[in-house]
Amino acid sequence: MRQAEFDGRGSEIRWTEAAGAGPARVYVHGLGSASTVYNAHIAARPELAGRRTLFVDLPGHGISDRPADFGYTLEDHATALAVALDAAEVTGAELVAHSMGGAVAIVLAHHRPELVSRLVLVEANLDPYPPATPGSSGIASYEEDDYVENGGHARVLEKVGPSWAATMRLADPRALHRTAKGLGQGTGPTMRQLLVGLTVERVYLQGELSGELPGAEGLEAAGVRVVTVPGAGHNIMFDNPDAFAAAVAGTA
Repeated sequence: MRQAEFDGRGSEIRWTEAAGAGPARVYVHGLGSASTVYNAHIAARPELAGRRTLFVDLPGHGISDRPADFGYTLEDHATALAVALDAAEVTGAELVAHSMGGAVAIVLAHHRPELVSRLVLVEANLDPYPPATPGSSGIASYEEDDYVENGGHARVLEKVGPSWAATMRLADPRALHRTAKGLGQGTGPTMRQLLVGLTVERVYLQGELSGELPGAEGLEAAGVRVVTVPGAGHNIMFDNPDAFAAAVAGTA
């Protein structure tokens, strides 16, 4: 495990790392998740093994610190992720980023293009205030104090089910709520607009069971490769690990 201070007050962002050849491959988790839990089984596959690999937990999540005075916006998370990559002496990395983590990766690639050579976005959030889906957490529907102090966090853990709750309970409730609010607010320009403006290789994975990706034609016109993964929902790395690994390896 490695760590780096991200807020000027002693708070540390942490990651686990596997040695290997470059360029580094960096896994970034979604809201209420943790990178190793969602991606270690993918990184260990033969077609992906042998690369230097980082599993980063964003502030407030997993093994990273969770300062109470941090904003937890997408820009804040992207800045912290950049601190981790700078401390690890990583440039030109491949980022494999899920859901909220995909939005963070887009912001990072926009602000620090030298850190990113390729984006594999796994059902990343591209637009502010997306419509609720059956798999949504509902965190942002609460006011912060209601979520943190008045039982909102416990109700969400019960709602999302045991698998997501297993990592969500490791996240700080206040950090989780602020992150969810920041994700809903998005960025200006939007994450979709930032993605379209990037020049690095970009792959967007959409689970077949999640339905058609809104605006897919516009993304493809801008050079984003959109891949629909059969038999998969939002957690593609669990639902169809063969297709997921192939897309990360660039063979699908």
